[in-house]
Amino acid sequence: MDPRKNPYAPGAGTKPPELAGRDEIIQKVSIQLDRCRNGLSYRSFLMVGLRGVGKTVLLNHVAVEAEANGFAVISIETPEKRSLPALIIPSLRSALLKLDRTAVANNFGKKALKTLGSFVGAMKVKYQDIEFGIDLGNEPGVADSGNLESDLIDLFLKLGQVAQQKKTALVMFIDEVQYVEETQFAALIMALHKCTQKQLPITIVGAGLPQLVGQAGRAKSYAERMFEYPQIGPLSESAATTAIVKPASDLGIKYEDGALREILAQTKGYPYFLQEWGKHSWQCATHSPITSKDTKAATKLAIAELDTSFFRVRFDRLTPSEKKYLRAMAELGSDSCRSGDIANLLKKDVQHVAPTRATLMRKGMIYSPAHGDNSFTVPLFDSYMKRVMPQIVTD
Repeated sequence: MDPRKNPYAPGAGTKPPELAGRDEIIQKVSIQLDRCRNGLSYRSFLMVGLRGVGKTVLLNHVAVEAEANGFAVISIETPEKRSLPALIIPSLRSALLKLDRTAVANNFGKKALKTLGSFVGAMKVKYQDIEFGIDLGNEPGVADSGNLESDLIDLFLKLGQVAQQKKTALVMFIDEVQYVEETQFAALIMALHKCTQKQLPITIVGAGLPQLVGQAGRAKSYAERMFEYPQIGPLSESAATTAIVKPASDLGIKYEDGALREILAQTKGYPYFLQEWGKHSWQCATHSPITSKDTKAATKLAIAELDTSFFRVRFDRLTPSEKKYLRAMAELGSDSCRSGDIANLLKKDVQHVAPTRATLMRKGMIYSPAHGDNSFTVPLFDSYMKRVMPQIVTD
């Protein structure tokens, strides 16, 4: 069929043509944002889930809706090995301007900008990755101690006052939160907590891998009371069917039941994979309805493309010992496996492979659903490891 009309949209954070199965979480976030803006009790959100479940898509969707509804919105993606101050400084300046340029001309706005200037000066001494050349002035004695926790509190309180004066809320959308270093994460949580105590309208909607829940608890013990942690998982069968069928139906194209069964079985309901299989099914079909023969051909193409892109970019970041560890995990199955069983397959003791396990967690390749257990953060990665490394390698 005409590739120019192919409606499916696989990609990193690319919004699918039909955002199916996520209405409940979208509504929950919307309610909490309104409560924050109106001075009522609220919780921030940290959405957690595996790769490919659409966390970034959800985050972007809610951010667009929030901005359309008059919130001051900033969006940040947290890469590895970048400090939190380096990421938030430019965005917070933009937030002040978004709150309305007239706000930065009054007393609250001027003090907030100068407080940000003090914060920049203090953090530049401590964090070498800060690149910010605009002189904002400074507010002596405020946010200039060089202590991230106390300075971030000062800064957030000033920003909250401006947002409150403008009768709105500042919403920070932060993707890949698991890469925020723990002490910096603790400072962020504490600053947010102080704003909550003073009923100042600043909140966070974040997203990250499953280990994020434990990281938040370790950073600050009271984090469990500050955040909601909605689990973003694969779509239900009905939602996954809608995600595949509706974009095609809107263009007058139908699917045979067998074709849908093939797609649902291969993708296991993960939104990213649904888009991949939908794209290739469209390409393989010559007319409507799309048949199981078309989707089986699409399966081969989709797997080949995932192997050279989605899976391969993650595999190439691994050291030889990390690859061996993941291959042993794959041998034990796609569900959780014990650290001791992995070590036994590799013919090593648990202590010897523990550093490898730790680095894989830091890289976001695995997480621990329970003490001593290990699971992939990337769905279907176990099958890929078996394809790319047919045999388990031991020293």
